[in-house]
Amino acid sequence: MENNWPSPSSLGPRPTTPRRPLSPSRSAILEHLRAQPEPVTQAALVGITGLHTNTVREHLDALVRAGLARRRRAEPSGRGRPAWLYDATTEESASEYAGLAAALAASIARTSRAPGQDAAAAGEAWGHELARDRAAEAGDTAVGAGRAVLALLDDLGFEPREDPGTPSRVRLTRCPLLAAAHRHPEVVCGVHLGLVRGALQEHGADPAGTELVPFAEPGACLLVVPALDEALGEAP
Repeated sequence: MENNWPSPSSLGPRPTTPRRPLSPSRSAILEHLRAQPEPVTQAALVGITGLHTNTVREHLDALVRAGLARRRRAEPSGRGRPAWLYDATTEESASEYAGLAAALAASIARTSRAPGQDAAAAGEAWGHELARDRAAEAGDTAVGAGRAVLALLDDLGFEPREDPGTPSRVRLTRCPLLAAAHRHPEVVCGVHLGLVRGALQEHGADPAGTELVPFAEPGACLLVVPALDEALGEAP
């Protein structure tokens, strides 16, 4: 089957780079996470460390973006939205995830009659699931939806860069599955496109016209999201 994917030899995003050294406070938060027998809340870490709530939140957000910590909702209990729970990840688990993702991409490419469509459908389901936990962050506005989707991409390691003149054009300067994307671009990039569409839908934004151009230029893939023109254009 022929496809129109460009050659990735000299184009596209960069792989994830080695992480910068953590500050002493951030390292301490990470060590506290690693020492806990089960996931803990932000409030618990505030009590353990004695740091201000906002400081702990900033450190946790940075650890999640760096892939050193995971965040998920606690089970519902009583009124109100359940608290976030945090636990530490490991380099080994990240490597295992990348290997599993590559194996799944190879399987879809080999067995599916429409690998791009199947990959996009799987990505949409994943995007809905990831965005569902972020509903509170997105709020009820187009601005909130646009910001939440970009934040999700950033947390996943894509390092999105907005085009100030054209908000709908977003450059993805990193790829957490770059090696697999080189081998099976239709599948891996299809999943990533579906992820964005699913997240937009979950946040109440229109995914129509959303497209991903893999290896569009040196240093980036190009994500086109028409819904962001309104969403980011309205942001203060």
